[in-house]
Amino acid sequence: MTVEEMRGKTVEELREELVTLKKEQFNLRFQAAGSTLENTSRVRVVRRDVARVLTILNEKVREAASPAA
Repeated sequence: MTVEEMRGKTVEELREELVTLKKEQFNLRFQAAGSTLENTSRVRVVRRDVARVLTILNEKVREAASPAA
């Protein structure tokens, strides 16, 4: 998912995406611990996607909380 697609989503949609990514990250950690992980680069991609979602989510929350000028 690109940053532009993420910015087009609502806060609730971003939170759902974050939950999905966190579940995937959890599963990948278990696969890595059990030596059944086939695509090791997916761990890095998911971790960065989580960071992107959190960044955009925080931007939107801050934007909504700031007083209108």
